[in-house]
Amino acid sequence: MRLHLKKEFFKDREQLLLQEGCLSVYTFRYSTGIEALRVENDCGYFVILPFQGQQIWDFCFGGRNLKMKTTIREPRKTKVYLETYGGFLYHCGIGSIGAPDESHPHHGEIPNAEYEEAYIDCGNDARGTYVSVGGVLSYDAAFVKKYRFLPACRLYAGESTVHVNVTIENGRAEPLEYLYLCHINFHPINGARLVYSVPRDSKHVKVHKIVPDSLPEAAQAKLRDYMELLEKDPAFMDNVGNPEEAYAPEICFTMTYKPDDKGRGYTMQYVEGEGACYVDHPTDALPIGIRWISRTATEDSMGMILPATAEHLGYKDSKAKGYIRYLGGFEKVSFDLEIGYISDARAKQVEEKIDAILHS
Repeated sequence: MRLHLKKEFFKDREQLLLQEGCLSVYTFRYSTGIEALRVENDCGYFVILPFQGQQIWDFCFGGRNLKMKTTIREPRKTKVYLETYGGFLYHCGIGSIGAPDESHPHHGEIPNAEYEEAYIDCGNDARGTYVSVGGVLSYDAAFVKKYRFLPACRLYAGESTVHVNVTIENGRAEPLEYLYLCHINFHPINGARLVYSVPRDSKHVKVHKIVPDSLPEAAQAKLRDYMELLEKDPAFMDNVGNPEEAYAPEICFTMTYKPDDKGRGYTMQYVEGEGACYVDHPTDALPIGIRWISRTATEDSMGMILPATAEHLGYKDSKAKGYIRYLGGFEKVSFDLEIGYISDARAKQVEEKIDAILHS
């Protein structure tokens, strides 16, 4: 069953729109006027903005809100990336990802794009009963570029992860350049361990040693020292919240994953006995793993893995390094990620799988 969404469905007060067993979907509007859906099951819920970027704004599973901390409390009606940067998941691309330049905005044109079509699917498949929220974003610049970007986020009954599917369709006969980054923003959990299928060496972990000139000299020195420590021993970052940490304002890494026999890479922020923040992504479609960690008094984010087609340094850098991907005339590409919180029992199984991958 598919329900096409209209903006008049959304009021200032939360209202039940759909229910199927333990799965429920509620509509509401933030005080900023942004329409939102709260999709819940017996394990938790997520809040998605169906008409603004198809962003996941809140993500609450495992008994906690898992999204990063920033100064932005509610989504805002703006195309400026950092002016509404307080959510859990952002789709980034298609013309560029990462740093802005004179022709491309920060993280591209799609993070805050307005969707002309949004919908809810409800059904059953081999995994069970689900609710899925998706949308259609159409971009058309005559003589230049035409594409459709079609994301969907699916939640199953009894599960605490969301299955995110992305499809990009080229609407012209000419090849389409594209870049994509899935910006997933977990909250750091002090005492957790980062467990991931990346060998801990300089071949597989690159530290981007970028130190802002605006920092005081003492803060610059502390950040440089910590970056040099991580460059020598990337495994040092695996214990979250150790006293030597220095992620102010941020550190970015490029991670090269070793996949399993299904071509998947795995990442966890694992609290033994409680469970783990979890991402499972396709390393063929998204071969670059960006890690972004920021820990200050006002921002606190564990971007433990941002699966991407390229590094985060903008279009020109992607072009120079050969990261740009192409879709032939009227071709499309699809891929999927699993994102969320998993039980301690499943986290132990995933850790065994990661250990086997790293020693294969």
